[in-house]
Amino acid sequence: MGLKIALLGYGKMGKAIEGFALKRGHSVVAKIDLNNANEIDQIKNADVAIEFSQPDAVVANLHACFDRNVPVVCGTTGWLGKSAEVEAYCKEKNGTFFYASNYSLGVNVFFKVNEFLARIMNQYPAYEVSIDEIHHTQKKDAPSGTAISLADGIVQQIDRKSKWTMGSPAEDEIQINSSRIDPTPGTHTVKYASAIDDIEIKHTAHSRDGFALGAVMVAEWLAGKKGIYTMSDFLKS
Repeated sequence: MGLKIALLGYGKMGKAIEGFALKRGHSVVAKIDLNNANEIDQIKNADVAIEFSQPDAVVANLHACFDRNVPVVCGTTGWLGKSAEVEAYCKEKNGTFFYASNYSLGVNVFFKVNEFLARIMNQYPAYEVSIDEIHHTQKKDAPSGTAISLADGIVQQIDRKSKWTMGSPAEDEIQINSSRIDPTPGTHTVKYASAIDDIEIKHTAHSRDGFALGAVMVAEWLAGKKGIYTMSDFLKS
């Protein structure tokens, strides 16, 4: 039986998610965007909400879901400084929350490859690591959430690195370079450079379809659950 899905954010990603939701037998019972934010109460009729809005709207949207006992799948990036507050509110309301910086299966495989490579490169300090990311000009935040996830994965494996920066890096920092070029859906490159040679791994998205389909599949998995989940939980199931 199909799910009743609420869409929070109805831009290009929201429309792509709607297309996959309908193909998979679900219905969309609410489409909330900037133009009709005052109609947020419509989401109470949904089995699950999928949130791909803007960084300045995401916290209010998530709170609205928790207040109405609607499980929510979130893919908006650029707001993670408030994640502790959001998770605390979710627990207070006995809500259901799933966050990932990227819902593409290929990117999540890339995350694992990134961590594996970083674990090896921990032994070779002559290689300096950096990350390049390219997205379309409509993307509001920089660096991308995916680039931050890649950097976090490296920090967990390489003892000499403790954080990332978009400026000139200190010894313990990973430099992230962000570019905004249309119509790029998303390209991420992790590079280890030395005087002798370079090693690179790269993921290139060809469209938004991988992100949209992944979000719908996670929504199917999340419906009926309680608690706070990540892509690691989904991939283990």
